[in-house]
Amino acid sequence: MANIILLGPPGAGKGTQAERLVSGRGMVQLSTGDMLREAKTSGTEMGRKVAEVMEKGGLVTDEIVIGLIEEKLEKGAPGGFIFDGFPRTLKQADALADLLAKRGLTLDAVIELVVDDKALVGRIVNRADEARASGQPVRKDDTPEVFAVRLQEYYKNTAPLIGYYWAKKSLVQIDGMAAMDQVAGAIAKVLDRA
Repeated sequence: MANIILLGPPGAGKGTQAERLVSGRGMVQLSTGDMLREAKTSGTEMGRKVAEVMEKGGLVTDEIVIGLIEEKLEKGAPGGFIFDGFPRTLKQADALADLLAKRGLTLDAVIELVVDDKALVGRIVNRADEARASGQPVRKDDTPEVFAVRLQEYYKNTAPLIGYYWAKKSLVQIDGMAAMDQVAGAIAKVLDRA
């Protein structure tokens, strides 16, 4: 069992690698976006709070996101947890450390998928072109202009986390531009050492 954070800009392959870890190792992916959508329709007290904030177009507070993470941690995960999209800030990183400690759990690794930004933009544009060619819907954020803004936001918010986890000797950098199987193999080596 291992608990990890996957860091990397949009399009770096975090979702693809998380899916492999879920199916191959029995890990549970805690994706903030998925949890918010799930909570919104759950009918729970936390879900009603999420729905209220989202219906008003507001940003969900750290307290709500941390509450959702705590609910998931209570359910447990035989293979460990993959934190995806959380933490996004140093305050959230501290909150996650507290939540894990409260449950007697540890954070075993923070895996950063390192990518070349220009190549990443190309990857996103290709993804949009492939979707169009096969008649699939194209994601609204799969344009070079929108993607550049998303990348900028990612680096602005995440750079402090990279330093934070590097200082704690938890950060492992993996070449996110490598082939999918190579990235999966590098992640497996990190988890096998945890």
